[in-house]
Amino acid sequence: MRFSHALDSLPQILVVCTGNICRSPMGEVVLRDRLRTSGLEFDVVSAGVSAEEDGNPIYPPAQRRLREGGFEVPTRRAHRVTSEEMRGSGLILAMTSAHARALGRLAVDLGVDTSRIHLWREFDGTGLQPLESGCLTADGGLRGDLPPSDSCDVPDPWYTDDFEATFQTVVAGADGLVAELIAPHS
Repeated sequence: MRFSHALDSLPQILVVCTGNICRSPMGEVVLRDRLRTSGLEFDVVSAGVSAEEDGNPIYPPAQRRLREGGFEVPTRRAHRVTSEEMRGSGLILAMTSAHARALGRLAVDLGVDTSRIHLWREFDGTGLQPLESGCLTADGGLRGDLPPSDSCDVPDPWYTDDFEATFQTVVAGADGLVAELIAPHS
């Protein structure tokens, strides 16, 4: 399993978007559920690269779409990613290439291995293949062999109001990641 070494020693998955009120909490909720039902025991947390939404709950339309999908919506507050979350996560999932670049800069500053950082869409089955060593170079920059960012990024419902597209991409990514994690054990 590609992530087994990092996840064996650091069994936490960190999901990151901009403000931690739409995409990353949706990813956290769906991935936690999928892991639980698959019998995989990893902690899942989410955060933002920005502090602009600190203290806010999951955005109401995102909550509504999660509930419509049958997911329990936790009471939680948005926050900016912490050094403890970065250091304590064996897998860090960025919702966009811009988030990955921001996380890469932070990882380099903290001495965190950038190969732990991956794009959510590596796992959603839409053509971006899972990258063996993550989506970043060792110095925290985006790999040059990635496709254009629009095909790497989870749609942002904040600007489009299309929570369905975001939800579908989140579900597909969670399902793909779980399949990747359990494949060697099948």
